[in-house]
Amino acid sequence: MDTTRTRFAEGARLGDPVALTGWLVAIPSVNPVLEAGGSGEADIAAECAELLAGWGFDTTISEPAPGRPNVVGRLEGSGPTLLLNGHLDTVGVAGMTIDPFGAEVTGDRMYGRGSCDMKAGNAALLAAAHRLASSGPRPSLVVALTSDEEHASLGMADLVAGDGPGADVAVVCEPTSLRVMPAHKGFVWIRALFEGLAAHGSRPDIGVDAIRHAALYLSALDRYAEDLRSRNAHPLLGHGSFHSGTIRGGSAESVYPDRCELLLERRTMPGELPQAVVFEFQAVLDALIRAEPKLTASLEMTLERPGTEVPQDHRLVQGLLDAGEALGVPRVIEGMTAWVDAAFLNQAGIPAVCYGPGSIEQAHTDDEWVDIHEIRTCASVLERFARQLVG
Repeated sequence: MDTTRTRFAEGARLGDPVALTGWLVAIPSVNPVLEAGGSGEADIAAECAELLAGWGFDTTISEPAPGRPNVVGRLEGSGPTLLLNGHLDTVGVAGMTIDPFGAEVTGDRMYGRGSCDMKAGNAALLAAAHRLASSGPRPSLVVALTSDEEHASLGMADLVAGDGPGADVAVVCEPTSLRVMPAHKGFVWIRALFEGLAAHGSRPDIGVDAIRHAALYLSALDRYAEDLRSRNAHPLLGHGSFHSGTIRGGSAESVYPDRCELLLERRTMPGELPQAVVFEFQAVLDALIRAEPKLTASLEMTLERPGTEVPQDHRLVQGLLDAGEALGVPRVIEGMTAWVDAAFLNQAGIPAVCYGPGSIEQAHTDDEWVDIHEIRTCASVLERFARQLVG
C-alpha cells in the first residue's frame, strides 16, 4: 500500500468523510477507455467492498464487463429503501499540474484526480452509510458504486437491468455544490456523412466538394440553433443546444474531397424523443439537398441518453432541502447541465436526484480539487435525510 493511502486508511475505516476522500483519491481508477494504461476500477472496487463488508453491509462485486466491476452493499432497515450512488472511475491524468493521486490538502481544499468528480461524493455517501450502519433509525440502504460512468455507463446500465437495485428513491452524489439537482439534460449524437466526387483541383467541372457541402449544412444548422433558443425554456435547464464536435475530410490541397464526416451533438430536454431530434436534423438536410442537387449525405444516430427530471415537490427533493437547511445549507434547486447516471434510475422507475460536494467547474481540470467542508456537510445531510425517511 502506498504512503498516501496508508495516511488516510485508519480514518477511512472509521468513516471520516475527509479521510475517505483522500483514501479514494490515492487509489488510481482512471477509465482505461479514456486513457491508455488507465488502471480501471478493480482495485478501488475491491477496497470499497472490503470496507462496506466490515461495516456490516451484505456486499457483492459484479463485472458488467471484464475487469470493470460494480460494488453493491445492502443493509436492512425500516420504511423505504434509499439508494446512494457514485461512480468509481475518473478521467485521465495527462496534463495535470498536480500529483493526481497525492490527495494533498491546502487550506480548505483537497487536490487530486477525482477529488471533485466524484470521490468526494463517494466519500460522503460512504461516511453516511457508516453512521447509518452504526446506529438507527435508518431506512433500508443500498450503496451502489458503479463503473464506466465517464465513458458508456456500463456499470449503471448493468445495475438497473433485470430486477434492478430494488430502491424507492436514489441520490447520485455527483458534484453539485450542495444544491439539489432534480433535472438534467440528455444528448443525441449524430454522424453526418457527406459524399462528393474526387477530382483534380483544376477540374471543378468534375469534382464535387464534400467539405463544402458539410460547411453548408453547418451554416444551415445555425438557424436550427436559433430555433432551439426561441422555444419555451425549461424552468431549471433552459434551452436545448447543438454543436459540432469533430469534422474530418479531404486528402490533399489539390484534390476535391470525396468524403467529409461531421460528428454532431444535440443536448436535449427531459421528454424530448431522440427520433424527433434526428427528424429535425434530417429536415434541415433535406432542405439543403433541394437547394444543392449535387449534395449527397446521410445521418446516423450513434448514441443517445435521455434527459430526466423529478418534480420539485417530490419528497426526495424537499427532504434533501429540509435536511440541508437544518445543517445551514441554503435551499437551492438547480438543473444539472451535464448528463448523469441518474437517468438510468429515473427510467427504471426510481426517482433520482444529484446532490454532492464540489463544483462541476472543477471536474476534469488539471488541478482538480474539492472543498473539504462540503464533504463533511454532505455526509451529514445524507445521514439526516436517510433518518428522516424512516420518520
